[in-house]
Amino acid sequence: MSKGQHGELAEFTLKAVVTGIILGAVFGAANAYLGLRVGMTVSASIPAAVMTVAVFGALRKRGTILEANISQTIGSASTALATGAIFTIPALFLWGIVPPLLQVAALCLLGGVLGVSAMIPLRRLLIVREKDTLPFPEGMACAVVLRATADGATGSAWIFRGMAVGAAVKLAISLLFLVPSEISAKIPILPKAEAGIEIAPALIAVGFILGYPQSAVCVAGSIVSAFALTPLIAWIGASLQAPLFPETVRLVSQMDAGDIWSRYVRYIGAGAVATGGIVTVLHNLPAMASAFKAVAKGMARKEDGAPVAAVERTDRDLPGGVVIGGILMVVLVAGLVPGVFAGNMAMGPRLVCAAGVGLFGVLFVAVAARIVGIVGVSSQPTSGVALVTLLGTASVFAAAGWLQPGARAAVLTVGTIVAVAASKAGDISQDLRPGTSSGRRQRGSSWAS
Repeated sequence: MSKGQHGELAEFTLKAVVTGIILGAVFGAANAYLGLRVGMTVSASIPAAVMTVAVFGALRKRGTILEANISQTIGSASTALATGAIFTIPALFLWGIVPPLLQVAALCLLGGVLGVSAMIPLRRLLIVREKDTLPFPEGMACAVVLRATADGATGSAWIFRGMAVGAAVKLAISLLFLVPSEISAKIPILPKAEAGIEIAPALIAVGFILGYPQSAVCVAGSIVSAFALTPLIAWIGASLQAPLFPETVRLVSQMDAGDIWSRYVRYIGAGAVATGGIVTVLHNLPAMASAFKAVAKGMARKEDGAPVAAVERTDRDLPGGVVIGGILMVVLVAGLVPGVFAGNMAMGPRLVCAAGVGLFGVLFVAVAARIVGIVGVSSQPTSGVALVTLLGTASVFAAAGWLQPGARAAVLTVGTIVAVAASKAGDISQDLRPGTSSGRRQRGSSWAS
């Protein structure tokens, strides 16, 4: 409960927690699906905020803006876990290593605890001291949405309209077969070139959320693939009398456009993604370094202390013991408990993995928490964080001669924990911004839905 000028103001309530958990399960699953499908995720803070108010209204429950903020914070938290996991865990399946569900849950839990613990001492620096220099775009937008919806705005109606349209299209495609799921046409002159489109409401929605520039990049990749790479490979392979590697059975002349994409273009795309990730990391290294320096400099500053009792409840941080204890717990569990990392390893490799989790985790939590204050959660370099972690940990493994398949899988799961921690830190820093705004500006007010 939070005290305002009109008495106790409900905040951390069962209604808010249950609503947040339900929304988190829905948005987390949707974000994981989108991430695996198109390679990118979107922030769920704003939809969760609007849906929270809509759910409270449907239940005819009176609620406060602080309850809505707690609910949207819980609801958006699951998307951070999904974002961190989908960039690493699928590689295990591609290697033929199927991790148990409990192991995946443990990796996400450790990453979440590490991200939250390391983020606690950064709150005062990033959210309070630098409130005028770090815009936290999604956090401020979420605060505006909460206040506007609390005042009776009908933004939630558009979400339900979008859900209805998406459900109707999916029903027409998948169950009633009224509309084909894919439409394609061959392009004359260009050998084996085809123009195709998949009717998928989820992907169209992602395009709306991402905006024109990022959506245009995705479309450009499809255009290059269909109208340049596929015809070029078909033209080169038309005169070949032997299969062109990696295909070992069929000739290129015997393949259609889909086969050429599957056997050749897809690998070109994977190489482009890897190269783009490396270039992005190199490009962002100065920004990451400056972000970490700014955080370290801010943490080193001393302020006039005040008795805990004199500090407003909403401005208090958890004790330092919780911060250190949370980080140490993650490192110790990761290093000492067998089976956390993929692959059966001895104590030495496990300790190296645990050290990588602690080092890269704390480093990238600070970097991610500051970067999202400028560019937002949807644009934070989670894949770059995972890549740098994998390169650093893999270098130590290679120097030690640990090259067996289990070692490679263990390195990958180090990246999982660190990516989840960085993603969670970025998400919670955005969520703390509307919490500060809503709590301070709306204290003492409530709204009826």
